[in-house]
Amino acid sequence: MNVALFFPDPIRQGITGSENFVFTYNREREQNFGLLQASPGEVSNLLAVTSNGQVYAYILKYERHLARLNYFIREGACIGNEKPILDSLTNKIDRPKNIEKENYYRKFSEYLLRSRFSSMASIRKQGIVLGLLKVVHNMEEVYLVLEIKNRSGIDFGIDYLNVYRSIGTKKRKSSYQKLRMDEIYSYKTPSIVKDNQSKDFVYVLPKFVLGENEKLQIELMELNGSRKLKLIK
Repeated sequence: MNVALFFPDPIRQGITGSENFVFTYNREREQNFGLLQASPGEVSNLLAVTSNGQVYAYILKYERHLARLNYFIREGACIGNEKPILDSLTNKIDRPKNIEKENYYRKFSEYLLRSRFSSMASIRKQGIVLGLLKVVHNMEEVYLVLEIKNRSGIDFGIDYLNVYRSIGTKKRKSSYQKLRMDEIYSYKTPSIVKDNQSKDFVYVLPKFVLGENEKLQIELMELNGSRKLKLIK
């Protein structure tokens, strides 16, 4: 089953982020519509560039039953306009590099927070729960969906939340090193979690793959307090 996307201007280039989604359009004679096909698989994205340089980005998720098969896209839905580039590079555009990157991160983070995930790992200390809900690899970034719950009876101010790659061996658990990974974007990260509140948020990191002896380590430190949580996954 195909979903038809009608853009306000002819499509110059379109690409999806994973193989389970295929976007086809007329490459020889630019037309305003393209067809999207999907098979079961991971969440992905679609990037389309029209003939006038307008850039459109969408999150894609497979659904067995579809309520709509045709979408008419308004020009105002674009995330920006590409910057002038050399003709030799026009066929290498695979995602907006310098065009509204934060807007792209925000949209994908919004989608993740609307989705439902069961916790991958969590740690509780003195009434505070730090949870890792999901790790999503998308293009050149890794998205961490995180959760902080406060059932401690007092508000919890956040001094910092850092993410590390922890490197060690099974034989010597006390011997390990950790390398901090700086986030390139964060979405809805709280500065305080009041008592009886729960906050979900997203950290965006440069793409990484953990090695055999590596683990993901997340540290949360209280502001003006001594409570510290360390989650290792």
